[in-house]
Amino acid sequence: MSSHQNLFFIGPTGAGKTTIGKRVAIHYGMTFVDLDHEIEERTGVDVSLIFDIEGEEGFRRRETAALKDLASRDDVVLATGGGCVLASENRGILRSHGFVVYLQTTVDRQLERLYRDKQRPLLQAPNRREVLERMAELRNPIYQSVADLTVISEPVSVAQMARQVIRQLRESDYARR
Repeated sequence: MSSHQNLFFIGPTGAGKTTIGKRVAIHYGMTFVDLDHEIEERTGVDVSLIFDIEGEEGFRRRETAALKDLASRDDVVLATGGGCVLASENRGILRSHGFVVYLQTTVDRQLERLYRDKQRPLLQAPNRREVLERMAELRNPIYQSVADLTVISEPVSVAQMARQVIRQLRESDYARR
């Protein structure tokens, strides 16, 4: 690995991984990549269509392949999908190829942020709260176990939240200065 460590943003859907990740990448002069968007670029179709055709298992295989490729690069800020950490292989890739930032949020905040979202396949259910609560129960301990740094996603502006992440990175043992 280079002296410029990659940054990986993990956390639930709607936590702000892409929005905050873009700002942090600009601050550090790094390349920003959203893992789901990268998969869409590689396949030429939306994530929801991949889920429809290949199921979650097929999507997760594609996710791991893209993650391996992107994690092997230098100077990348990567926003993962919410379920990326479910595969132990992905957790190993994240831990060994960069610094992992967990953007922690509440189900209430997710519901606020995802109110109009019709794109996320796993949220196409009548009771989104129930789905998000089940996901949180399963995934939050995994996010915590993978994270080098946990930042609570606050109800502040994007700029304020990005500054908070950068400040906490500076105070942590993240290698880039």
